[in-house]
Formats: sequence, C-alpha cells, structure tokens
Amino acid sequence: MVPVPRPARHISKYQEKIQPNLIDRYMQLQEGLTEVKQPLDEMYTHLSVTTGGDVHINTQHEVGQIETVKPADTETTIKPCDMFKHPSGKNRPIRTVLTKGIAGIGKTFLVHKFVFDWCKRETNQDVHLIFPFTFRELNSWKGVNVCLAELIHECIWETKDIKKEALNHIFTALQSSGNTNFDKSEFKLLFVLDGLDESRLDLDCSTNENQAVKFDVTAPTSVDVLLTNLIKKKLLPTARLWITTRPAAANQIHSDFVDITTEVRGFSDQQKEEYFKNRFRNEEQAGRIISHIKTSRSLHIMCHIPVFCWITATVLEEVMKTREGGELPKTLTEMYAEFLVFQIHQTKKKYGRKKCIEYIKSLAKLAYHQLEKGNLIFYEKDLEESGIDVSGASVCSGVFTEIFKEESRRKNYKKKMFSFVHLSVQEFLAALHVERAVINRNKNVMFGQSWVEQGRMIFSKKTMMSNVHRFAIDKALQSPNGHLDLFLRFLLGLSLETNQDLLKDLLAHTESSSQTNQDTVNYIKKNISETLSPEKSINLFHCLNELNDRSLVVEIQRALRSGGLSTDELSPAQWSALVFILLSSENNLDVFDLKKYSASEEALLRLLPVRSCKALSSVLSSESSSLRVLDLSNNDLTDTGGKLLSAGLESPHCRLETLRSGKINLLSGCNLSERSCEVLSSVLSSESSSLRGLDLSNNDLKDSGGKLISTGVKSPHCILETLSCCQSTMFLRLSGCNLSERSCEDLSSVLSLESSILRELELSNNDLKDSGVKLLSVGLKSEHCKLETLRSRFSFC
Repeated sequence: MVPVPRPARHISKYQEKIQPNLIDRYMQLQEGLTEVKQPLDEMYTHLSVTTGGDVHINTQHEVGQIETVKPADTETTIKPCDMFKHPSGKNRPIRTVLTKGIAGIGKTFLVHKFVFDWCKRETNQDVHLIFPFTFRELNSWKGVNVCLAELIHECIWETKDIKKEALNHIFTALQSSGNTNFDKSEFKLLFVLDGLDESRLDLDCSTNENQAVKFDVTAPTSVDVLLTNLIKKKLLPTARLWITTRPAAANQIHSDFVDITTEVRGFSDQQKEEYFKNRFRNEEQAGRIISHIKTSRSLHIMCHIPVFCWITATVLEEVMKTREGGELPKTLTEMYAEFLVFQIHQTKKKYGRKKCIEYIKSLAKLAYHQLEKGNLIFYEKDLEESGIDVSGASVCSGVFTEIFKEESRRKNYKKKMFSFVHLSVQEFLAALHVERAVINRNKNVMFGQSWVEQGRMIFSKKTMMSNVHRFAIDKALQSPNGHLDLFLRFLLGLSLETNQDLLKDLLAHTESSSQTNQDTVNYIKKNISETLSPEKSINLFHCLNELNDRSLVVEIQRALRSGGLSTDELSPAQWSALVFILLSSENNLDVFDLKKYSASEEALLRLLPVRSCKALSSVLSSESSSLRVLDLSNNDLTDTGGKLLSAGLESPHCRLETLRSGKINLLSGCNLSERSCEVLSSVLSSESSSLRGLDLSNNDLKDSGGKLISTGVKSPHCILETLSCCQSTMFLRLSGCNLSERSCEDLSSVLSLESSILRELELSNNDLKDSGVKLLSVGLKSEHCKLETLRSRFSFC
C-alpha cells in the first residue's frame, strides 16, 4: 500500500494508470528517423540476443565486428522478456543487466518491446512500475539539481498520473529498508537507462568511493549523482536496472555493478528474411529483394543491422519502381548513394533543388568533422565548432527527416540534440565531403593536413584523387581499431563514374577517374600482398568490391572450383584472397584441413594468422566461436603452449566437441610434460568445461602428471563423455606417457568413483609392472567401475 496521497492505494493501482499511457507511447514503431509509424506488433521482427560475456571494450569498427564474426544463428539466444532471468536456470537474483550492441542493431526497439509487452500484461508482471529513461533526454539535465520523482515526471510524461508524493513515499520506503533483494522488495521497480554511449553526464561508475553513501531521496540532487548512485547500488538497491550501450562504452561501468551482460546481435539470416516479408506484403517483391541481397556479401552482412535493412528496403522499393527489370544496387556505396538521391528527390519539390543541395553539403561537412571526434550525437556547440549555422541545421533536420534529426522531448527546453540515422550514414556523408573537396577544389581536407603535405600532393606526379586515395588507405591501415574502414570504402566507391552520375548534383564527373581507380586498385593489391591482420585484409577486399574489382577473388574461386589449387604457386595476395573467401563464406565449414592448403610454413602463416596457441586460445574463448574439433597432434606446443590453450578451454564460451564421437581434444605427441597436467586438470574440473575426450598419448607426463590428470577426472564437474547418452564413450588415452606403477593407484581410485563415467582407458607402452596392474585391478573390481568400449576392447601393457 502507498499511504500518500490519501486515500491509500495499492501500488497496482498506479501500475494500472501508467501502463495504458506507455502503450500509447510504444504501440507505434518508428523506423530510422522516418516520421511514418507502423504498429509495433505487426512490424517488430525478433532480434538475436545472446547472454553472457564480460563487461569489456571492443574497439574494432562496429561493421567489422559483424563481418569477421559469424552471425548469431548458432548461438543460444534469449527472449526479451527473459532479460532478468539467470542464464544458468538457477534462481539467482539479478539486479543490473547491461545490454551491448552496435549502433542501429535494435537496442532501443528491444527496450520498447520489453516495456510494451509489460504494459499489455503479457510478461514480467512481477514488476510493479517501469521507468524508461534515455540518455539523450537525461543529457539535457546536466548540471541541474532535481529530485528523482521530479526527474521521472519531466522525462517520462506518462507517469504524471502518479503524484510526486506517492513516488517519494515509495522511494523513501525502499531507501530506508535494509533489504537488497528485488524478490523480497515491498515495491518492485525497474529503471531503464537506454544509450549509455550517448551520455554527456559526469558519471563515476568505477569502484571509487567518492559519492555520498546516504542522502535524502526526496531532496534535489544533481542528475549525475542520482544516476551514479543508482548504478552503484547505493540508491534504491532493490530496484532492477537495465542499461543499454554500444560496446565501446560498456566499460564505463565497473563489472562489480553488473550482474549479467547480454548482447543484441541483430538479425539472423532467417530474421532478415522475416523482416523483408513483414515490410513487403507482396511475396514476389519480397522474394526478389531477399534474393538480390544474398548475391552481395557486403549487403547481406550489413543486413544483420536492422537500420540497414530499413535503408535497403527504402532504396530497393524505390529503385524497383523506377528501374523495371534493371540492375539493383550491389555495393554499399551505390546503396547509400541511391538512399541520398531518394531523400533529395523527396524534399526538393518543397524546398527546391538548390536549397536541398546546400543542406546536404552542410550535413556532409558536419558529418566529417564529427567523425574525426567520434561523435554520434551533436549539440549546438558541436555544430558551431564545425562552422555550421545552428538554424540552418535545424532546417536540415526538418527537410531530411530520414537522414538527420533534431530531438528534444522536453517542452520549453532550448537545448537541442542532433543525430544521423546511423553511424554508416554519417561515414558516407563524411566521405562525400572529402570527395567533393578533391573534385571541386583539388584539395585534401582529411585529418588536418599541413601545408607541406598538401603541397606534396599538389605537385605529385599522380592526380590529387589518386594521392587522396593512397593517403586514406594508409590512414585506415594505421588505425589500430579500424574506425576508418567503412569511410574508406565509401570514399573509394564514390570515385566510380556510376556513383558520380547518381550524385551529379553534388559531384562533378572526373575524366581521369578510370586511370585513378586502376592506380588505387594496384595500390590496394600491393598492400594485400604484405603481411596484414585478417581484419585489415578483409577490409581491403571490400574496398576492391566497391571499386568493382574482384580479380583476385575470381582467380581463387576458379581454382577452388576446378580443384587445381596449387598452394605452392599462390602469391601472397592470392593467399589473402583465399582467407577472404573462407572467412566470408555463406556457410560454416564442416571441416577445415590446413594440411590441404599449407605446403610450407610461410604459406601457413599467411593463411592462418591465428596458428599460435595464444591466438587459438582466443578463438576458443570467443563468444562467436563455433569450433567443435581441434586436432593439434604432433605439433611442438610444449608446456607453454599447452597452458595457453587450457585458458581457452576453460572459457564458458568454449564449445569444443565432435558431432559423432563425442567431445575430444587431440594433443598426442605435442611435447607436453607433467607441468601441462596441472592446467589440464584445472580444465577438466572446471564447471564450464565442455571437454569429453582427452588424448595425451606420447607425451612425457610421468607419474606426477598422471596424478594431476586423475584429480581433474575425479572432480564432480568433469563431464568426460560423448554427446549421445545412449552410446557414451569416454576416452583417456595415456599410452607412451612414461607412467609407472605409482600412477595406477590414482587411476584405480578414479575407476572406483560412483560418479566416474570412464569407458575406455589406454595405457599401452607404459612401465606399469605387475604391481601397477594389481592396483588397477582394485578399481576394475569396484561396483562403480563402468570401464568399457563399444566394441568390447580394452588393452593395457
């Protein structure tokens, strides 16, 4: 009961007031920045959301994250309504959930869906009240002192029916209680903070103890302090908290204050098709669009991002009307150029062609200067620093509503926010700004070039365009996190005559573009021939695609199809092309046999930059890894390599297994000693280990190593068995491991364990002697011994 204001009311009465209001807010889905809204239930396409992982920073370019990692089709996903359920299935309390996801991947829509379903009383009815905030809105309160109840009323207008006195009573009761468990709380609240990456507030979510532990919840306090203490569990510790953010900003919050991390992975391949079928009710039209997207790897990859699906649908719907039977856009640059043309066409009728072009030029300049600073959200100060007239920008946001928008939900508040529909749109317009400067002024405006460097370019024997391309390629390759990768693709793609023709109102046609582009292609191939990281090589191949050059890829594809791929004769660039084909393949490879491709150490290094144990460990512990079988037999790994591999095997994300004969790890003949057994024992006893078979034959483990392995096998967490319960076989092959009779006592105790599932034991070529056999016999006679093989074969010497 909430005693004030009188008469006293049960909190469910306030729930009944807020839910209909929030339904009105969330029942219409707004895609991109378009003003056209659709019913949420009809248009919402389910997203792939994975659970688990650490609060860590991923500095790689966001598009690169989905291009080098397989989509979430094979990963365990959760429903939006289960966001606060523990993934282990255990009834552990969860207070704070941090949800990561790249720009435009659908984090905000996920929040809308969660709140909408709660409002309709379909899910999460254990929550009494939900308060959905956005950092875009909260930013406007920077430097303002306000109590929590007032902040809720001002930012979430739908809560006005709950009097301030009632909210203050609820907050005071919770704050004064010694309870910290949501399930035992008198009032069950959920606060949503959407878009941490857009925050301009001074939050200190580290473990520093600078904030006051106690304060009056009803007293005016700075918004920075309110949110900091809410996140650090000092304010309303029983209230649930859901924070969404782009990955690059996730580490702003210390892991101590996060109970579980989830990640929005966007659309799976099946969900992409579902989206376009929802968008286009005409089955034939939807089918043609889906088929076309599948023909272009770049487009297909980008469609993991819901916002890009919307851009693609907008463009292809228009193009199919105007180009009946004609070619559809195949490259990213052409898609975005068509999108811009469509926006210009939509607005020039009202504002005139000249004014529209001027607005685009202003937006392109803003996009470029803010891209340098890494900003996605802009304020009046940012616009002024870029030399953009604020009133002009406001007009732009009113004209190009699907590209650029001015946002402020608070009435009578003068501070304005601006944003592009997506980071990729900003990068495209930034590239357009650079391209225009080269074509119209023969100038390189990139990254604050000195007069000396500009002079070198002007007097270079090559064209300015060629020099700018080289300069941009070098800059992108020097970037440690690939933040210029997509910008580079757009910049190179805009030099094609076809794209310049599309944007003829903005770009003049350059007669020498063909020769310039060939110079650029040659320069890219030269860089591909050098030793680059897989990510950088892949981006350069995408750059070649934007320039309509697929010669390297075609060469390798032809050789693969003919079966005449001679690995001895491949050039370095062709090796990189093979890597590109393998990594960008539509389907996961069932088997990848390196021996087929690696005729030499040099070739192997080019083909598989992740050959070392350290890198392989990283692969095994990756959330996106789908590796099921690893055979490292007869490699000189030594104990150091074994220890590095074990770190990957212990990861909760490791899925190492085989589909037919159980999970097995082949480390036979890898020059391991007893020192490796300690870490392998730790792997076997780890609760997260997925190992079901271990082959350590022909390694010098000795008795001390055998004892350590036995300790791991005896752990209650050890799950050494096959995938199929009805035909389970556990392999422990220790032949030729320099064991003596002293190891047999430990092995005997393993066989006698009630929990033992040991089915096969191979000890050939070990000096066990009669005493060792006698000790083993004790275990073999145990009623708990399950030693067997499927073919009734057991041998030891």
